[in-house]
Amino acid sequence: MTEYWVSQGNKWCDLCKIFISNNPFSIRTHELGKRHKDNVTQRLSTMQKDGAAKEKEQQQAARALQLIEAKAKKSYQKDLENNQRNTDGDTSAAPGEGWVLDSASGYHYDKSTGLYYDSNSGFYYSDGLGKWVTQEEAYKSVETSKTDVGQSSTSQPKAPVGGGAVPSIKGGPAPGVVVTKPLNPMRPIKGATSSIAANKRKREDKKPKVVSKEEEAALRAREAARKRVEDREKPLMGLYKTY
Repeated sequence: MTEYWVSQGNKWCDLCKIFISNNPFSIRTHELGKRHKDNVTQRLSTMQKDGAAKEKEQQQAARALQLIEAKAKKSYQKDLENNQRNTDGDTSAAPGEGWVLDSASGYHYDKSTGLYYDSNSGFYYSDGLGKWVTQEEAYKSVETSKTDVGQSSTSQPKAPVGGGAVPSIKGGPAPGVVVTKPLNPMRPIKGATSSIAANKRKREDKKPKVVSKEEEAALRAREAARKRVEDREKPLMGLYKTY
């Protein structure tokens, strides 16, 4: 029986960065060597250091997040106490009668004017302005908006009373021929075919095809070749008898 030699190739050691023979004996010898063991120890030490640094970073991030949450909670409690104090006893913060403290925004709101009032700064705000302004500017904008709404309501045309007919628009003649018959005479009406037949005519103004001299000569040569082939194949088809 004939035996063949087969190449086993090489094996790459990622720790030592070298190639070794790909057989059990060479691999075992390399793994038991001092160089490989030192590299394994160094890799484990590096992994432990990286894990400790990552864990320390995570702990610092968690501690910072807890401090932020504590400060936010303290500020929220302070705002709740201020709002409760304003709602219970501090009614002098409102600029006048008709103002109600909005619990959602923390500002006083007047439903008739649509203005918000900040008791800390003394400024007014509305959706129409889009910014905080003084009292004079705020009330001036409210008066201007009411005037514009009144003018727009009076300038609109009134609808006819009593359901009368809307007057037709006067103008000149129609811009074109008025068609009183259906556009498609062949279209059936209520299931019945139309009695009007559409006459079709062919175009009589066809121009003759222009043939050049070269094309005419090629056509004649092709016709002559066709006749020669036909004359040569007639005896073989059995259509004619030869004596």
